[in-house]
Amino acid sequence: MTFTITVQPSGRTFTAEPQEAMLAAGIRQGIGLPYGCKDGACGSCKCRLLEGSVVHGPHQAKALSPEEEAAGFVLTCCGVAQTDVVLESRQVTEAGAFPIKKMPVRVASMERASHDVIVLRLQLPAADRFQYHAGQYVEFLLRDGDRRSYSMANAPHTQAEQPGLELHLRHMPGGKFTDHVFGAMKEKDILRIEGPYGSFFLREDSNKPIVLLASGTGFAPIKAIVEHMQHKGITRPATLYWGGRRPADLYQSAWIEARLAEMPNLRYVPVVSDALPEDAWTGRTGFVHMAVLQDFPDLSGHEVYACGAPIVVESARRDYVEKAGLPEEAFFADSFTSAADKAA
Repeated sequence: MTFTITVQPSGRTFTAEPQEAMLAAGIRQGIGLPYGCKDGACGSCKCRLLEGSVVHGPHQAKALSPEEEAAGFVLTCCGVAQTDVVLESRQVTEAGAFPIKKMPVRVASMERASHDVIVLRLQLPAADRFQYHAGQYVEFLLRDGDRRSYSMANAPHTQAEQPGLELHLRHMPGGKFTDHVFGAMKEKDILRIEGPYGSFFLREDSNKPIVLLASGTGFAPIKAIVEHMQHKGITRPATLYWGGRRPADLYQSAWIEARLAEMPNLRYVPVVSDALPEDAWTGRTGFVHMAVLQDFPDLSGHEVYACGAPIVVESARRDYVEKAGLPEEAFFADSFTSAADKAA
């Protein structure tokens, strides 16, 4: 026996097997449900339950609080339908999605962008074609079955010249994967990836001005979106806010400055939270998501694309909706939830 899941207002439908999470069923059938961590830790897949019954597996309260659940919200990543279900998710508009593939990749280069960030470039198999939206991510398949997720920092059109992926990896001391990357990994090593995943990509059917919000290596998918906008000639006004603790954490500011000269529709606001006197920082300071509120007290006519640390994404979602009138369906996010976050 299967259950039918209907997503409004798009009217898209798919079926879920007994004990199958609704998100997994949707992905399997090409339905573009929003999601981030897929582990009940980030809340990116949260949507409203309009009809039917859903039982949740393990999840964190910050992703779905008991109050939210009582108010009729569900997490599709760990929510299992008990009946036919109707969900409300205004982000579901796509009639198709790129196929999810597993493939070997070769480490082409490793560039130390800052003291704790490596720009990793991967070479794809020559005969293979890997399609994705700017903003999506891949998962590394580790030998013990674990997975680690990283967003593509290069737009899809760059595949035409040289098939390959650019990823930005921050070192998490004690982290199973990043300790290896920053230690033993070397060029020409072979890794395995699977993707593309994620619902974080530019909605091109809108003409609203855009706020791009990044913290740390959350800049990676934002960079891909900016590249894509330039390639497609998208001229919607866009303001990029990038936050780091110290100026060195904004490790590709020079790349952004070069884009500003070519994209008159793009503005850039770097924000540093913990500048020291020796940094000689004269730019904006404080929390990056608050800088957006200072500049845009009314976000009711905007779209926001936010990526980075969970605390930044969650604070932005809450404050922009409650304080600046941003419609909830106009907030698109990818929360960089680490393995430690998921285990918390």
